[in-house]
Amino acid sequence: MLVTGASGFLGGHLVDGALRQGHQVRALVRPGSDAVRLRSLPGVEVVTGDLTEGSSLARAAEGCEAVLHSAARVVDHGSRAQFEAANVTGTLRLLAAARSAGARRFVFVSSPSALMRVREGDRLGIDESTPYPERWFNHYCETKAIAEQHVRAADGPEFTTCAVRPRGIWGPRDHAGFLPRMVDAMRSGRLPDLSGGKRVLVSLCHVDNAVDACLRAALAPAGRVGGMAYFVVDREETDLWPFLARVGALFGCRPPAPRIPLRLGRGIAAAVETGWHLHRRSAGRGRDGGPEGGPPLSRYMLALLTRSATYDTTAARYDLGYTAPRTQAEGLRALHEWVTAVGGVAAWTAGPAASTGSLVSARPAPRTAPDHTGQGDTQP
Repeated sequence: MLVTGASGFLGGHLVDGALRQGHQVRALVRPGSDAVRLRSLPGVEVVTGDLTEGSSLARAAEGCEAVLHSAARVVDHGSRAQFEAANVTGTLRLLAAARSAGARRFVFVSSPSALMRVREGDRLGIDESTPYPERWFNHYCETKAIAEQHVRAADGPEFTTCAVRPRGIWGPRDHAGFLPRMVDAMRSGRLPDLSGGKRVLVSLCHVDNAVDACLRAALAPAGRVGGMAYFVVDREETDLWPFLARVGALFGCRPPAPRIPLRLGRGIAAAVETGWHLHRRSAGRGRDGGPEGGPPLSRYMLALLTRSATYDTTAARYDLGYTAPRTQAEGLRALHEWVTAVGGVAAWTAGPAASTGSLVSARPAPRTAPDHTGQGDTQP
């Protein structure tokens, strides 16, 4: 089984899950990625390659029955060409390599953001009948949707393809997703309550649940899952801002404050994002963000933090047998144990890609954001 993005958060957990099921795993990592943990795992062959290099993908896919494709550009900044190369062209290259190598199953880790529109209100109980938008919120949303459609269209009698759409992936070993960023900001007293007093209901997905769904998709009957896409989330609907306060309290952080009206929050997000782009341009660094990462607050992030969005997993339950094995309470206990084991909240949020910038500061946050992280959709 080939796992792409294996040195990242979700990708690393996919490797672990495949090993637990008895699979031999080939882990694809980019040149320069930290693969020390992967190389220590019995049953894992680590190969170096890149979604931009078809020859390396052909070598990686050789002899693999199934491909779990979690690598993607998951940040919320950069040019369309960057997102196109990583999320669309890279996926097409991997599809071609997998098919040529004789793989029989291709599971694409997509995102509910593939359906995210520029202007829309709260949406509860979204299911797979929801169409793709005519205009997407940003390049990430658009290229994930295009890649997903290519994957679904590639399904055939000898090559079964499908997509899973986990939302807001969280759990141990995540240093770059929304939860460590929120906790870091709470720890520093720099996370305002952006809800405007509104109840923001969301679906999140613990990493163990995302892994369970991906592995089920790799083994489910071809006639049932071929060409399909599935929402994958936790059992619980989450009231986002009280949840963030609860997580922060686990680590001794102050709750988000002060409360900012929604209209003001939108204005702040637009100003911060615009100011960040102007700063980058004046410094001659273009629009990709470079090594300093993206804006500390963007319109996309604000939308995710203020729009209610919950997802119906009936199709995944019926076709994959998915029941979200990890509860939120269990997940929080495991997260607390892991954070304690790695040295506490400061060590967690100061990990490989953690942000230390204020979410409402116009200064760039000093965080790196690799193109192919195996994160999946870690936004809330």
